[in-house]
Amino acid sequence: MVEKCSAAAARRMALAAQGFGRARPAAPGRRHVLSTIEALGVLQIDSVNVVSRSHYLPLFSRLGDYPRALLDDLAWGPSPVLAEYWAHEASLMPQGLHPLLRWRMADARAGVGVWKGVARFFDSHPEVIAGALDEIRRRGPLSAGELETGAKKGPGGWWGWSEAKRAVECLFWAGDLTTATRRTGFERVYGTPDQVLPLSVLETPTPDRAEAHRALIVRAARAMGVATERDLRDYFRMGPAETRAAIAELVEAGELVPTAVEGWETPAFMAAGAACPRRITAHALLSPFDNLIWFRERAERLFGVRIRLEIYTPAARRTHGYYVLPFLQGEAITARVDLKADRKAGVLWVQAAHAEPLADAKTALALAAELRRMAGWLGLDAVEVRPAGDLAPHLSAAVQA
Repeated sequence: MVEKCSAAAARRMALAAQGFGRARPAAPGRRHVLSTIEALGVLQIDSVNVVSRSHYLPLFSRLGDYPRALLDDLAWGPSPVLAEYWAHEASLMPQGLHPLLRWRMADARAGVGVWKGVARFFDSHPEVIAGALDEIRRRGPLSAGELETGAKKGPGGWWGWSEAKRAVECLFWAGDLTTATRRTGFERVYGTPDQVLPLSVLETPTPDRAEAHRALIVRAARAMGVATERDLRDYFRMGPAETRAAIAELVEAGELVPTAVEGWETPAFMAAGAACPRRITAHALLSPFDNLIWFRERAERLFGVRIRLEIYTPAARRTHGYYVLPFLQGEAITARVDLKADRKAGVLWVQAAHAEPLADAKTALALAAELRRMAGWLGLDAVEVRPAGDLAPHLSAAVQA
C-alpha cells in the first residue's frame, strides 16, 4: 500500500518533524535544547562567524533566545552529553549516535571512499600517529598546537597542516580520538574516547553495519517526516546501495511507509507515526546550514525556493549576499536577508533584503521582529538595514517602527 500526500501536507510534516510545529518556550532551558537536538539528530558545525557559528542557529530558529552557553556546556563542558563526529558534515550529535557511526570510523582507517588520504597518512606516518596518540594518553586531552613542537609543516595539501595536526585529525576520523572541548577561537582539543565519553557509550556493543544503517535511516526519517531516498541518504551522508537496503527492510518492518507526494517526481517514505499539523505558524531565520534546508534539492521541492550558498562566489556575482538566511514565515520561505553581526558597534547589519514570491503584507513586520529578537540574543543593541534588495525599504521602515 502506498499512502498519498499533498505537497502542502508533506511540507507541514517536514516542518513539524524539524521542530517548527509548536510554539517556542517562554524561557528555553537545558531540557528544550536537549530535546531539540535529539529530534534533529545532528547539528552541522561551521566555522564561519559572520552572524554566529552555524551550530547555534538551528536552536535559536526553533526555541528563540536560548542561552548559547547551554550548548557549549552540553557539547564541551565538564560532563558533555554531545559528541563531535562526521555525521552529516562536521557535526554535534547525541552521544548515543556515536556507536552507530563506528562503521564510518572503520572506513576512514581503511581508506574507503573519500577517506583514502586518511589511510595513506596512517600508512606513511606510523611513528607520528603513534606518538600523537601516546602523548594524549599520557598527558590527557591536547590541542594540535600542543603537539606541534618539532613537527614539520606540510609543504602543501591539507592547507599546510603540520604533521601533528594531520595525525590528530586522522585519529579523530578513525575514532581513536574525539573532541574533549573547544577553546577560545574554536580550537579543538583532542582526547581519547575513554577520556571523554561515558562508559554507557564506550560499552555499547558495535552494531553490525546493516543494523547501524537502519538505525540512522530511521533517525533521518523521523527528523524529516516524509522524505525521498536521496533525502534520507543525505541526512547522515550514506551510500546509495546501503540506503536502499535499509529502506526496504524498514518498509517491511512497518517503520517506513511508502508515500506518493503530490508534485514529487520520485517515491517518498513517511516515518511511521509522523505528525501532520493542520497549520504551521512559525517565524524563523534559518542558517544556510540548517537541517531543514541543507539539502538544496529537498528545500526547493518543499518550498519552491532555490537556495544557494554564495560565500565562495565572487562578490560581484552574488545574487543575495555573502551570509544569507532565508526567512520562514508560517509554512513558506518569504524572504532572504544577508546578515552581519558587528560586535564592536553593537549592530546587526542587514546587508541586503530580498522578498520571495510568497511574501505578503506581513512579511516585513514579521521579519523585523525576528531580526530584533536575534540582535538581542547576540547581545547587539540595534538592527540596521542597508538599501540593497527589493525588500529593504519595507524592512527598514518596519525595523524603525
